[in-house]
Amino acid sequence: MNLTNQEILEQIKGGLIVSCQALETEPLHSSYIMSRMAYAAMLGGAVGIRANTIVDITEIKKNVSLPIIGIIKQNYGDCNVYITPTMKEIDALVECGVSIIATDATHRPRPDGKSLDEFFGEVRTKYPNQLFMADCSSYEEGIHAAEIGFDLVGTTMNGYTEYTKGSSLPNIELMKRLVDNCKKPIIAEGGIWLPEQLKAALDAGVLAAVIGGAITRPLEITKRFVAAISE
Repeated sequence: MNLTNQEILEQIKGGLIVSCQALETEPLHSSYIMSRMAYAAMLGGAVGIRANTIVDITEIKKNVSLPIIGIIKQNYGDCNVYITPTMKEIDALVECGVSIIATDATHRPRPDGKSLDEFFGEVRTKYPNQLFMADCSSYEEGIHAAEIGFDLVGTTMNGYTEYTKGSSLPNIELMKRLVDNCKKPIIAEGGIWLPEQLKAALDAGVLAAVIGGAITRPLEITKRFVAAISE
């Protein structure tokens, strides 16, 4: 059953979205494995899934009925913007049929040479009824993304841009500032490793929160445990 945009937002409200991603260089790189991860997340009570690539999303949709935040990580030369960076990736995700499309909404140069305003203006004109999430790194970027028409603002890139490196994650203060001043719903994402951090993010007033590494990346989870006993 196709949900309306409002129904999608209501379904994810106050809940946990699990990011199920594994790049080609990672041990669990497999659309089958990602689909089982997503299925396990659904059984565990997740309200949504964040996934990368058409292949993974297509496989996940076979067994998972939750809203999906779809992205395509695509590198173009030495450009730092790689999360759904051009219209080509947007087109593919719309064709695939995801509930929400996320794209990098930082102030960094895009691979096609367009500004964020130019790029998203074209995207919104082409797909007026699609939900779009802005992956931002700073307060200013979040406010700007809302102003130019994004439906959701995420803290995804905080700590991952040159000008936000060193941020303490999860950045609850950033979430609170955006909740208080941004006119669009906020999605908490980045650095949530503990249940109490998830609760703190939701208590800050965000619509929902995304967790990836702490749930679906056993390599990173193992390394954290090993580091704790190696000190």
